[in-house]
Amino acid sequence: MSPERALRKCEELLQSQKQSPRLHYVKAQVLDKLAETQRSNKLLEEAIAQYQKVMSIKNVPEELYLIAGKRAADRMRFRGFLGRCVKLLSEMAEKYPQNTDVKNLLAVGYLMIGQNKEAKRVLSEVLKVKPDSGFAKVHLGFILKTDDSKYTEAAQLLSEGIATREEGVIDGRFFFHLGDALYRIGKQDEAMKVYKDGVQEGLFLSEYQRSLYNVNGLTGKPWWDPMKTTYGPYFKILEKNWISIRDEALSLTNEKNSGFLPETEGLQDTGDWKQFELFARGRKVEKNCLKAPKTCSLISQFPDAVNCKRGQVKFSIMQPQTHVWAHTGPTNCRLRAHLGLVIPEGTSIRVATETRTWEEGKVILFDDSFEHEVWHNGTESRLVLIVDFWHPELTAYQKKSLTPI
Repeated sequence: MSPERALRKCEELLQSQKQSPRLHYVKAQVLDKLAETQRSNKLLEEAIAQYQKVMSIKNVPEELYLIAGKRAADRMRFRGFLGRCVKLLSEMAEKYPQNTDVKNLLAVGYLMIGQNKEAKRVLSEVLKVKPDSGFAKVHLGFILKTDDSKYTEAAQLLSEGIATREEGVIDGRFFFHLGDALYRIGKQDEAMKVYKDGVQEGLFLSEYQRSLYNVNGLTGKPWWDPMKTTYGPYFKILEKNWISIRDEALSLTNEKNSGFLPETEGLQDTGDWKQFELFARGRKVEKNCLKAPKTCSLISQFPDAVNCKRGQVKFSIMQPQTHVWAHTGPTNCRLRAHLGLVIPEGTSIRVATETRTWEEGKVILFDDSFEHEVWHNGTESRLVLIVDFWHPELTAYQKKSLTPI
């Protein structure tokens, strides 16, 4: 029976069985299917309303109530109605407070709208009722690691949660943050084992290349020879103009409220590290380019940099005694160029297993989807220009269709 015919049949039967929760549920499923096949937001919203109709019927069985509610929440999330999704799941959790599946979904909902403290509260409630919930453990471990920097406690929860192999726990994000937490408490060997396990699970491209938003088949290597890529002519332009770029950047460092902002991703171990964005996710940062017109004019000649929706162009200034934790970028779809502007002694960068340094007026090029780590043990500020380019093997269609990061 076609979905259209099934819908007509449901509506016909509902004329005489208006309070049948099962008939209303079937109608919701049919609308859901039609929304998918026709790619119709209107039908999807009708399906959501119909699932909620099932939940509102007075004598609906508990099992059907929960099934309809979970599907309604899922469809709300898909539609982008994240606030409504959380509200619905909260009502369900209040109605059935011992149902840990609903509470786990509610916690994820809170995470998606940035209410991590609420997510933490709900996950803690889940573990009181069900101490062995792997799903709750990995999500709570994630929060403790990223929000609270409680690396030891986070590592334990993430490790225990992954070990359950419950649905939803074998995820690159949890392996990524477990390894990172172990690394930060000095357990590098254990961290590397987690990364190798992630490779075996098909979550990472390699133990060192751990990006999570990837295009298959792209050449992956830590270091690239900049002049042996298709972007060689652009790098020559940067090197030719490095002094004017440096002077423009230095003039900004001498201004109050210049636009240099602290790194906010939790990558910094010690010291002071700030960045000044010129282009981000394929868009020019107009107010900053007004302050750095020469540099932005040069970069505007590089289409695969200014249009790189998965990259940035920025000045990066690092003060002495700064250490940046080993970390990886989010995607294998870009290569990262550094133009040395002010390079004191005692600065270095490791990508995978090889450590190098910068040279004033010269470009180095690496794939930041590979693990990299930075040290500044010198006595003066280090200043570089960072320029991300699309990976040279991407097609024009891929560059156009990939989502921003």
